[in-house]
Amino acid sequence: MRYRVTLIEGDGIGPEVTGATCRILAAAGAPIDWEPAPAGGVAMEQFGVPMPEVTLQSIRNNRLGLKGPLMTPKGTGFRSANVALRQELDLYVGLRPVRSLPNVPGAWPGLDLVLFRENTEDLYAGIEHEVTPGTVVSMKTSTRAAGERIARWAMEYMRYRGRRRIHCCHKAAINPRADGAFLAAFRGIGAEYPYIEQLDMGVDTLALMLPVDPSKFDVLLLQNLYGDILSDLCAGLAGGLGVVPGANIGSKAAVFEAVHGTAPDIAGQGKANPLALLLSANMLLEHVGEWKIAAKIERAVWEVLADGKHLTGDVGGRAGTEEFTAAILDAL
Repeated sequence: MRYRVTLIEGDGIGPEVTGATCRILAAAGAPIDWEPAPAGGVAMEQFGVPMPEVTLQSIRNNRLGLKGPLMTPKGTGFRSANVALRQELDLYVGLRPVRSLPNVPGAWPGLDLVLFRENTEDLYAGIEHEVTPGTVVSMKTSTRAAGERIARWAMEYMRYRGRRRIHCCHKAAINPRADGAFLAAFRGIGAEYPYIEQLDMGVDTLALMLPVDPSKFDVLLLQNLYGDILSDLCAGLAGGLGVVPGANIGSKAAVFEAVHGTAPDIAGQGKANPLALLLSANMLLEHVGEWKIAAKIERAVWEVLADGKHLTGDVGGRAGTEEFTAAILDAL
C-alpha cells in the first residue's frame, strides 16, 4: 500500500534537506505520496502564525508527517511552532535514538542509546504569570496519566526492540510532588515489565555520567525540560544534531523531524547535510512497517559514510548536499 505523508519543508536549509531526503526515499522504492504543508516563516507570511490549522489538519488526516527545521519569529508572542505541533496533536512521545556513525568526528565509539522525552507537560505547558511587578511564576505540570503513558510506550518499545535496561531520570529530591509523581508512574508501569531492568537516577548525576561513559546506559526516560536538554547532550556524543534523527509520536499521529536548526548562514548554498532528516524518514518507514526499505537505505548511508569520500563539511568532508545525496543514490 501507499502512504500519504504531510511534508513540512521547513526554513533555512529545510527545503534542501527535505528535497534530498525525498529523492532518496523515492529511489529506494518507498511507497509515499507527499502532501506539502506550510509552517514556520512561510506560514507566518501566509497565515500570520508559524503553525497554521491547515497544517495540523493535514497531519490529523494523514496520521504521518515529515518535518524539516523550523524557525519561530522572535518577539512576535508566538510559542515555538514545534511546541505547538506537539501539544495540538498530543504527540506525547519524544523519541531520540542516538548512535555513533562511521567517520563522524567526535562520535563516542559504539554509542547506542535511546532517549524518551515526555513531550506535553512540565514547564512547556506554557502556564506562567506575573504575580507581582517584576516577579514571574512558571508552573511545572506533572500528571499521573502523562507519566504512565510515556513509561508504557517506552517499555513496549524496549520489549519489541530487545532493549533491557532503562533509567528514569528526575529531580524528585527537589520536586518531590512533580518529579516524584513521574517517578511513581514509572515504577507503577514498570511492575508490568519484570523482565526489564528498571533504575532511577538524578538528572544532574546523568549529566555527569553520560559524557564520561555513555555505554553504561541503554534507554533513558525523562520529563520534558530534562529530556530537551539531555537529548542534545546525547546528540553531541554522536557528533552533533546534524547526524541524529528524532520523532514525536502520539496515539493518532506521528511526526518525524530533523532536530537541528535552520542554519540560515548556509541556506541556499548547497552545503547542508540531509543525514538527520534522512534518518528520521527512515524511522517513519520503520514506524509503518516498511522495514526492508528502511534497511536498504540504512545500508546505503553506512556505505557512504564508511567510504568517507563524499562527506559534507559538518562531518569533516568537502562534499555538498548534491554530491552526498548522489553518493547515497549510487549506493542504493
